Amino acid sequence: MLDPRTETAIRDAVDAGFDGQTAFTAAVVASPSVRGREQPAQDLMAAGMRERGLPVDAWRIDVDEIRHLPGFSPVTVSYEQATTVVGAWRAPDPRGRSLILNGHIDVVPTGPEEMWAIPPFEPRVADGWMYGRGAGDMKAGLCSTLFAFDAIRRAGLRPTGDIYFQSVIEEECTGNGALAGLARGYRADAALIPEPMGERFIRAQVGVIWFQVRLRGFPVHAAYATTGANAIESAYALFPALHAMTEEWNARCAKLEHFGHLKHPINLNIGKIAGGDWASSVPAWCSFDVRIATYPGQDMAQARREIETVLRDASRAIPFLANSPPEIVWNGFQAEGYVLQGGEAAEAVLDGAHRSVFGEELAPMTCTGTTDARFFGLYAGIPALVYGPKAENIHGFDERVDLESLRRTTQASALFIAEWCGVERA
Repeated sequence: MLDPRTETAIRDAVDAGFDGQTAFTAAVVASPSVRGREQPAQDLMAAGMRERGLPVDAWRIDVDEIRHLPGFSPVTVSYEQATTVVGAWRAPDPRGRSLILNGHIDVVPTGPEEMWAIPPFEPRVADGWMYGRGAGDMKAGLCSTLFAFDAIRRAGLRPTGDIYFQSVIEEECTGNGALAGLARGYRADAALIPEPMGERFIRAQVGVIWFQVRLRGFPVHAAYATTGANAIESAYALFPALHAMTEEWNARCAKLEHFGHLKHPINLNIGKIAGGDWASSVPAWCSFDVRIATYPGQDMAQARREIETVLRDASRAIPFLANSPPEIVWNGFQAEGYVLQGGEAAEAVLDGAHRSVFGEELAPMTCTGTTDARFFGLYAGIPALVYGPKAENIHGFDERVDLESLRRTTQASALFIAEWCGVERA
């Protein structure tokens, strides 16, 4: 265990660097790293790693190299415009345990920017919060890994275990960035992912399936609308069947460990819809995109078959769709659920670090979203701890992160790194 003087020195060092941490985080938030535009933000992260003397490995994901791996999700965009970035601390005399510090640089779209009180890519600090798309999910946590490392070295110490600082793409839609890191050969004794968990850590998380439903109609002039088949209206007729299936899945949670206390862990979201070409033409086409959660251990192939069956049966009740059934495209997340297992040693260290900073036990939670933790835990045998600051309105308008919470979770992360990897006088 770290002695009290060392703990105090590291915590004080976090405080001494926090203004710089806030400024760097704001610069990264200001870079609009939505899908396909991640590279400028990745360049900032790579520069930050190099400034700390960390050799940087930056590469473009080759889909052919990972598509055969467990956990791969189908992708419909090119990776040519973005790299995955890893900076490596190699302990001069490695005696401690190794660690992956993983975070994602990609952010979700903003929606109509005029509906934000503060422009999404003009980060602003007000009343102890930093506002901006990605401030909470999860650029504040991602940047904090570098400043936790700084604090250890500012305290006159250096880790005695190897550390890999990972800034990945694609967490919000496939997770292929984290998978590419495993394919690249990066392994460690544990992983820490500073997602905005409200100062708690994830014990269990759901899986996620994305799919797109494509429907065809029969176009006619609107003057004769009853003689055509409206693809948009047909789409809406399928929604109740999907929601009914979701409720059936939710009814299973009472029998499942980590999920029985939740009222509605399986959520369905119709996230996007498009269709038609002209107000006076019965629409010939419509597509809608869906996200649905699954339980850890739930067979993903079986879940897809259930979805297909529900949509097929619902289509039979719609005269036109009975003869022209919808097409289902699996176009993103095919992510299994994950329960933290085999991580007792890492969990105990994180609990001790959290207690030192917050004065209370580290609380577990069940997450109804997914994170990249599943790749490490399910496919590489690496216990992955997901722990980070308080944030609000993630994926919504006026997303923000609590800076005091960020300061304290950075302290806890720095103590965790020091204890897990070990430290020595620099």
